[in-house]
Amino acid sequence: MTAAPANAPTDAPVRIGVLTSGGDAQGMNAAVRAVVRAALRMGAQPYAVMEGWAGAVAGGDSIRPLNWDSVGSILHRGGTVIGTARSAEFRERDGQLAAARNLLEHDIDRLVVIGGDGSLTGTDAFRTNWPGLVAELAERGEISPEKAAAHPALMVTGLVGSIDNDLVGADMTIGTDSALHRILEAIDDISSTAASHQRTFIIEVMGRHCGYLALMAAVAGGCDYVLVPELPPAGGWEEDMCRKLAKGREAGRRESMVVVAEGATDRSGNPISADDVKRVLSERLGEDARVTILGHVQRGGKPSAYDRWMSTLLGCAAAHEAVTATPESEPVIIAERHNRISRLPMMEQIRATRAVKDLVASGDYEGAVAARGASFGEMLRIFETMSTPPELDPDAASDQSPSAESKRVAIIHAGGLAPGMNTAARAAVRLGLDHDFTMLGVYGGFPGLLDGDVRELSWDDVEGWVGDGGAELGTRREIPTIEQLYSLGRAIESHRIDALLIIGGFNAYLSAYELVSERDRYPAFKIPIICVPASIDNNLPGSELSIGADTALNNAVGALDSIKQSAAASHRCFVAESMGRKCGYLALMSGIATGAERVYLNEDGLTLAQLAQDSARMVDSFRSGRQLYLVIRNERASKNYTLDVLAKIFSQEGHGLYDVRHAAIGHLQQGGDPSAFDRIMATKLVAHALDLLAEQLEAGTYHSSYVGLTGGRISHHRLERMNDELDLASRRPLHQWWMGLREAISLVSQNSGVIPMEDIPDFGAAVSAAAAPSE
Repeated sequence: MTAAPANAPTDAPVRIGVLTSGGDAQGMNAAVRAVVRAALRMGAQPYAVMEGWAGAVAGGDSIRPLNWDSVGSILHRGGTVIGTARSAEFRERDGQLAAARNLLEHDIDRLVVIGGDGSLTGTDAFRTNWPGLVAELAERGEISPEKAAAHPALMVTGLVGSIDNDLVGADMTIGTDSALHRILEAIDDISSTAASHQRTFIIEVMGRHCGYLALMAAVAGGCDYVLVPELPPAGGWEEDMCRKLAKGREAGRRESMVVVAEGATDRSGNPISADDVKRVLSERLGEDARVTILGHVQRGGKPSAYDRWMSTLLGCAAAHEAVTATPESEPVIIAERHNRISRLPMMEQIRATRAVKDLVASGDYEGAVAARGASFGEMLRIFETMSTPPELDPDAASDQSPSAESKRVAIIHAGGLAPGMNTAARAAVRLGLDHDFTMLGVYGGFPGLLDGDVRELSWDDVEGWVGDGGAELGTRREIPTIEQLYSLGRAIESHRIDALLIIGGFNAYLSAYELVSERDRYPAFKIPIICVPASIDNNLPGSELSIGADTALNNAVGALDSIKQSAAASHRCFVAESMGRKCGYLALMSGIATGAERVYLNEDGLTLAQLAQDSARMVDSFRSGRQLYLVIRNERASKNYTLDVLAKIFSQEGHGLYDVRHAAIGHLQQGGDPSAFDRIMATKLVAHALDLLAEQLEAGTYHSSYVGLTGGRISHHRLERMNDELDLASRRPLHQWWMGLREAISLVSQNSGVIPMEDIPDFGAAVSAAAAPSE
């Protein structure tokens, strides 16, 4: 990162300092970039405070003005380019006096601080002390009375950068998703070697007071046992763990995986380390278990797609908050909550966060789990069910083998392949057995059902599916025709199917709707039918996110990173095409995550006038010294302005100033193993769907629904009314929440001058408005 040139204009009325403090987290650079560029577009002057509060205390070149290019080419980088350090001096009054003096030397009285709860607590103490510090500096003659009067208060906005995801009130903090990526990569790799040797591995992950990483990694990695700080195991946990691992081996598992959070303890407060678990397994099972402590690898590497686009939005919102703050403003944390940008009272949330460890210490484990949010407790319950093998002793009463009266639930995939389908099917089998269902797998979609390729699935049949890409059951795009409905009804009757769980994309939903619509003619369809969204296009009704979309987005971002790296050595415009059909989700979000200068969506259309304006902007950029210009086109953005046509237009208008390359990213977006987010969401959605089926089957009714994630919560909608939410011609929902994020591209990727404050987008409000159906 470079500072602004010495002659850079720093006479803006509002000056904002941005600093990163405490432990680093992937995505901090994306947040810094967004704060700096959004502040510039709002007419403010951003400054970097290097090395956190240590830089504020040191002053001098540690506080430097930034311009647009100062934060170029950092979006994809891990760590923090402005540095972070812990400062003992800042905890003392003399250190805070120095920090105040150094900030006031640049007329900075607004800060965006990116760090954990300790950093934000120290920041708030500094804010509280600010009036006294300023008065003392004025009395000493170190600042003028006029300067003291001009800066009566310190206005603070916080962003939480913490891989632990420990902020109470926020769903995901900066760096958490990337850390989960690192952990799952390790678990997947270790699992293969563990299976080869029929060995047990113990994985220790970060999380001193928060077990989020450990729990979600255990769910997403298909592990056997997990130890988290919020819920210390009861006495005898050693026997429980050994019994569970032994039963897993009896059920067919070749490997065992135990995940331990670094802050795990027993109920007496004694630490439980990975080595403690190893010793227990050795003494009680004779296992030569292996320990892997992942350590700081969890903080390293490139940030995930989520930690780029969400951190960008958070940074933009933080800049807006800082620019518009007044001396009377209370400090806030800008955070993601229920898939929305939210303003949270800073110290109230930090007190709630720090109270969790006190709840654990007092033995209020239920309260500690509840403080982490409803999803945390739900995932603890789901993990317990999914990781507990059935009892194999034929003389013992089985608690997971279906009874003679059990209902028969068939799992079927339909539509295009989406990473995470296997995860969803595995969750359906294991959670369905817990509901006392007989779980059936339909191989090959609806054609497979017509052909009678239906098999009963057991607990161990789905072993190993959790992290595999593809679909073991197979998937087909065909929608049943009118002529096939009679045969489908006969197939359902002949296999005694009591309910259908359909996991798939748009064609899956259309197929289910067809069955429900023909119930009067074909009584066999009078069974509960639940659809679970799985589509990389993210174009399904009733859900803001579909299984597979996050994986596809990460795949697209990885490809675009490589394209940018290859093109940056020369003056080049690169036009890339993403999948998505007529839904622009992948194009827009990959554009935000990679810093694309322009994104073309089917939802917006494309005109010659727009292309002329964009070509002129591109030429100006290269004349100003730009090396690379990235344009992303949704695959059906325009019928006539194809990928090749766009490249030719941009090349013609450049007149040799730059060269143009183009490429369609293609089906790599559908491939690969599912991301952590897709595995976790698949498990949650299927759990909700099975609860709905259980209610219907117990009540003897046959309502049909599609489930989804909306506003951070899982809900369901009646399948019969599905068309009310759809633009059938475009194969997408009428209301798409992400459309409210389009302005992020121009705000932080197009350096086209100051924007009037009334035109600055409020992404939190924009997302909520876009997600809400019109009256």
